[in-house]
Amino acid sequence: MTSYVFSESEREAIYRVIALRRDMRHFSGGKVEPEVLSRLLEAAHQAPSVGLMQPWRFIRITAPVLRESIGALVEAERLRTAAALGERSDEFQQLKVEGIRECAEVLVVGLMPGRDAHVFGRRTLPEMDLASLSCAIQNMWLAARAEGLGMGWVSLFEPQALADLLKMPEGSKPVAIICLGPVNAFYDEPMLVQEGWAKPRPLHELLHENGWNEPCGHDV
Repeated sequence: MTSYVFSESEREAIYRVIALRRDMRHFSGGKVEPEVLSRLLEAAHQAPSVGLMQPWRFIRITAPVLRESIGALVEAERLRTAAALGERSDEFQQLKVEGIRECAEVLVVGLMPGRDAHVFGRRTLPEMDLASLSCAIQNMWLAARAEGLGMGWVSLFEPQALADLLKMPEGSKPVAIICLGPVNAFYDEPMLVQEGWAKPRPLHELLHENGWNEPCGHDV
């Protein structure tokens, strides 16, 4: 009988890259070789998507003036977010929330227009287009970590302002600004944990059985 199980070393590598993935904000400049960037984008493109709609679109930002404009949009939203956080505003202001000006590559990932025409898998859960795009980003994230590159997902921006800046068609929507490139070091733990902003919850608090808030009685 054919075994579809990967070797032990291959399995260990997969779990290791998942555990060591980090949302990076500190970059060391440098460059991403074209063949590596191609592999990362291909990994993203191999993500599952509901109804095989492949809703993701990638915009590579190579113009310095455009990168600077994107950075300005993020900075404007950072200030608005700080104001909305109230008593945690000053604490938030101390966090580094993006690496747009320091990273080797900037990409904007967005949802395509015309998504309403795709009903398969979305009739009751239309947000599955966003779920599919998120899977593509996660694929790229894990592949980048395996390549020794840092990657960060920046979501601090006003979507319509970014769409206008990039001349995106009506009905499309930018979801992520991706910072990608070499780093001096990866964080030992998520940056927000290191900075004392938040603490992760253990799995057992989030795992239920046969109903919401029903504790899981089996070992997993």
